Amino acid sequence: MALHPLDLAIIVLYLVLTLAAGFYLSQKASKDLRSYFLGGNTMKWYTLGLSNASGMWDISGSMWTVMILFVYGLKSAWIPWLWPVWNQVFVFVFLAVWMRRSNAMTGAQWISFRFGEGRGAKLSYIIIVIFALVSVMGFMAYFFEGIGKFCTSILPYDLSFSIGNWSISNEHSYALIICGITTIYTVKGGMYSVVATEVLQFFLMTLSALVVAYIGYTQVSADQIAAAVPSGWDDLWTGWNLQLDWSKTPYPLVNDKITGDGFGMFGALLMMMVFKGIFASIAGPVPSYDMQRILSTQTPSDAAKMSMSTILVMYIPRYLMVAGFAVLGLVYLQPEIGAMGASIDFEKVLPLAINKFVPLGFKGLLIAGLLAAFMGTFSAIVNAAPAYIVNDIYKKYIRPDASSEKLIRYSLYSSILLVFIGIAFGFNAESLNRLTLWITSALYGGYAASNMLKWVWWRFNGYGYFGGMVAGLIISTLILFFKPELVGMLGLEQNLPEIFLFPLVLVVSLVGCLIGTYMAPLENEQQVIEFYKKTQPWGWWGPIRKKLLSQEPGLVIESNFGRDLFNIIVGIIWQMAQVVIPMYFMIRNNTQLAIWSVIFFVTSWMLKKFWWDKLKD
Repeated sequence: MALHPLDLAIIVLYLVLTLAAGFYLSQKASKDLRSYFLGGNTMKWYTLGLSNASGMWDISGSMWTVMILFVYGLKSAWIPWLWPVWNQVFVFVFLAVWMRRSNAMTGAQWISFRFGEGRGAKLSYIIIVIFALVSVMGFMAYFFEGIGKFCTSILPYDLSFSIGNWSISNEHSYALIICGITTIYTVKGGMYSVVATEVLQFFLMTLSALVVAYIGYTQVSADQIAAAVPSGWDDLWTGWNLQLDWSKTPYPLVNDKITGDGFGMFGALLMMMVFKGIFASIAGPVPSYDMQRILSTQTPSDAAKMSMSTILVMYIPRYLMVAGFAVLGLVYLQPEIGAMGASIDFEKVLPLAINKFVPLGFKGLLIAGLLAAFMGTFSAIVNAAPAYIVNDIYKKYIRPDASSEKLIRYSLYSSILLVFIGIAFGFNAESLNRLTLWITSALYGGYAASNMLKWVWWRFNGYGYFGGMVAGLIISTLILFFKPELVGMLGLEQNLPEIFLFPLVLVVSLVGCLIGTYMAPLENEQQVIEFYKKTQPWGWWGPIRKKLLSQEPGLVIESNFGRDLFNIIVGIIWQMAQVVIPMYFMIRNNTQLAIWSVIFFVTSWMLKKFWWDKLKD
């Protein structure tokens, strides 16, 4: 891609501004650990919401979302439920409040708040620290490899070089530069720097998204889109089968992509996504940057508002950009995509569209915005990870009396060390693929059962948490490496998506939870009572509630299960509206656009009345 000097100047200016912000804010971050990792719990919820939205707007995710819209059309709005994406609704409706009431600094510290001290509690503490550190290093490696590929496909300069017998490829040179700049401003300014630069990055990405949406809307007509896609592509709803046939379109090889994904039985897939989603969502956020934003807010109600604002400010602009790229690709990129032949890669729609359609000046703005998307995610991880080393290992077990100055200095060292390890994995791309699969499939596969029960069951203890995490990890790893054999034993199709094996993972994890829980009596009952008093979760807490009220007879404990359930349903519909409104806008389906706009405003009013107005700290 050829870059005009103006485009290059915009990219360089953005990188300089992010570095300047880190150095400017370094004084604020150096007060103590809470200032460094959580901004001293002084930042406004809406600022953290913009920051959180920026951290979730990554390059790889954007390229993937463009690809699934290209391939599956409006039905692609359901596919992110694989994670599930609506776990964010559970977080803002009730989990953010429950979590922030702990006043903890990290996910591991929260585990101590839940289970107290003792052998079982220590085991649960250790495994969550390991979980956090391994997943963080793996994703650092993943992002290192991803940003290198993005930069080489979109920037025209060859930065490869050799030192003796050691050669650095063009991809790795770009990745080292961008990761290095991100690490510098992050370790200098801590959470203050991360949030300040991410707010800047969010506005830059939003402006870039609007530019792409404008180009897509003005350059593509509804008739051109209809001529490029099969019947049913523009329909959100589906039956049991997908029923998208690309054979009579300019892109017949898309049928091979659908077959390879195993999404043909779309109705069954949707049912399994809902089943998994309920358990995974109640489990809550993993111990990463999204949890850190929750713990950084001033109050529990601010944590809920922050989590809600992340959805509100991110979805519409992001999906305007996604839809803009997708329709441009469908209509104008047939020669480039067709030239790929059997090795067709639909994730290249985004960089190809930038190269072909984005005009002078805006190209630099858009590249800076996409770099911002990467840097926002990477910086959030760099800031979140060292807390587990310094606060949860060094301060807790080695030097409880260490000074704030020393702890912050060690946090800086830890950040640099973890980045080096992540980059080392990133240099080994082939083994990285297996590592990333292990983290996302195995490590996260065992997370749901233990982290669901910790919220809702009084008898659940540290041994149970440890047992469930280990059992889930083992069965998920077996599925990852021996999926063909397991699928064959169960009489299922070989290309079946991994989500259909989630019930097996869940059952094995639950067995581990139960065995661990009943291995020993409930440790630290008074700590569990204190947890219930502060958090006030709904679920099976009868014996603990009874003992708490015997200690404090006048205490009022509110159970809001019915209201929370209602708000979750409303919130999922509200979130889906923000996904499909930009898509219907871009393909000119004005009837559906009007219907979903009304749905968005009605659900917004309902959330204001039945959720926002009911928030309490």
